[in-house]
Amino acid sequence: MAAVERYAGAEMNTIIEAFRKVPVTCVSDAQQGMNNMDPSIKPLKETYCIAGPAFTVKVPAGDNMAVLRGIRQAKPGDILVVDAKGYLYNAAAGDFVIGLAETFGLGGVVIDGTIRDILSIKALNFPVFCKGATVACSKKIGGGEVNVPISCGGANVASGDIIVGDANGVAVVPQARATEVLKAALDKMQKDEARAAAILGNRQAAEQYIDGLKPDSFK
Repeated sequence: MAAVERYAGAEMNTIIEAFRKVPVTCVSDAQQGMNNMDPSIKPLKETYCIAGPAFTVKVPAGDNMAVLRGIRQAKPGDILVVDAKGYLYNAAAGDFVIGLAETFGLGGVVIDGTIRDILSIKALNFPVFCKGATVACSKKIGGGEVNVPISCGGANVASGDIIVGDANGVAVVPQARATEVLKAALDKMQKDEARAAAILGNRQAAEQYIDGLKPDSFK
């Protein structure tokens, strides 16, 4: 609980706003690639970018009742992160459920599984990251848990961790390391921008850069 309270209020908002401006690739590099979700979890639209605190949901295959409970309990701006075990046949959410997430002011939905009603969900222009689309719906049997530690796309997620996503995929930043990771990610982004400005478009500089590389330095 102490870790969750550590970045509460204005400080958390400032950190999240800063993460919105950083590519997920830099967040990944700042953590040595250790907290990334499976690459198959991608945004429905490449333009979607998310950054916000996770609210976690764990569901059994084919049962999405806990997704609705999570939407109801999450706070505005939270990213609903659904551990659907990578199950693909039944959708963890359709357009109505995603519409509820938008209605409650959530910042996005990340699902280790599938959705359905893909065209109408895209029309909402609400950020959804998932493994793809399917036809079959889920039942509302009542299983599952909310606000518990989960694994989503192979990454550990606890409610309050920061979720950052863009066209490249999704990374998880443990809340207790948020400031540390943000600083490293911003530093990586600035170095990448400076390198590109100094080298790209300049053949001589590009030759010197490549010729000067040593093993394991391709970054």
